[in-house]
Amino acid sequence: MSRREKVLAYGSWLAVCFFWGTTYLAIRVGLETLPPTLFGGLRFLLAGTALLAFVVWRRERLPRGREWYKLGLVGVLLLGVGNGVVVWAEQWISSGMTALLISTSPFWVVAAERVGKGGERMGPPVLLGLVMGFTGMALLVGPELFGAHLDARFLLGVVLLQAGCASWSGGSVFAKRHPTKVAPLMSAAVQMLAGGAALTLVGTAKAEWAALDFNARSLGAFLYLVVFGSLVAYTAYTYAIQKLPLSLVSTYSYINPVIAVVLGWLLLSEPLGWRVASGAAVILCGVAVVKGAPRRTKGARTEVAESKKADDDVVVTQQKVCSAGAD
Repeated sequence: MSRREKVLAYGSWLAVCFFWGTTYLAIRVGLETLPPTLFGGLRFLLAGTALLAFVVWRRERLPRGREWYKLGLVGVLLLGVGNGVVVWAEQWISSGMTALLISTSPFWVVAAERVGKGGERMGPPVLLGLVMGFTGMALLVGPELFGAHLDARFLLGVVLLQAGCASWSGGSVFAKRHPTKVAPLMSAAVQMLAGGAALTLVGTAKAEWAALDFNARSLGAFLYLVVFGSLVAYTAYTYAIQKLPLSLVSTYSYINPVIAVVLGWLLLSEPLGWRVASGAAVILCGVAVVKGAPRRTKGARTEVAESKKADDDVVVTQQKVCSAGAD
């Protein structure tokens, strides 16, 4: 790799770390005047249309036959449900805490990977990581859930976020097990359009068009998410994973929540006390344990080649999963 390529690769990785960490703040700002479902739907429709126009201009091959179904289903699961519930949850949960709760996605990957023939076994390190992660989550949300005045909307937001993580993880595992021959940018464009269309249809059914009201702040947040959250960051991500080790690129999932928490504290006066810091540390340590644990498929022998292949598959899946709130 030349010096120029190395600079571009590391610059792309840093862009992913930063921009996907800022999307939680942008969503929170956009929700000041925008209805949640149309907010998410129109964002992905616009970004997907722009990306599709670009890849068609580059004469990339369009999906064929069942490839449309596969990419559309993945788009609905990842962006329609997985990212859509993030927008809904941020109506009641701070942007920083949302990012921390979303960082539990690798735990849901483990559960999704275990389902079906050839699923992966959970050894002691993985179980330890799961316990650590959900202990950190309990430390974060416990006082709100079990305080003197139970906030039902906060509880709904927590449940929605975990449902979104499960949907994102299931969609990512489906994408891995049902690959297509479509170029990555074309795949991303179709997924954005499918997820955006699903959210827009739901928003239309909920009569959200009447509540659509852009002001300077919400319009800026919306355009920021389209340009930097979707187009720039995703393009940077695809370049980074081609040039850098996956183990390095995947570390963005540790950095995004930290950026989200700090920005929420600085710009939106969101609380940042010892409980948030401790919960964040425990969750991210649990994610590190889960990611670093060796994997074995059900009934497989502990051969080096099989173990390495399982590790590589899990890393690739986690790449797709950990960006649930940012893509």
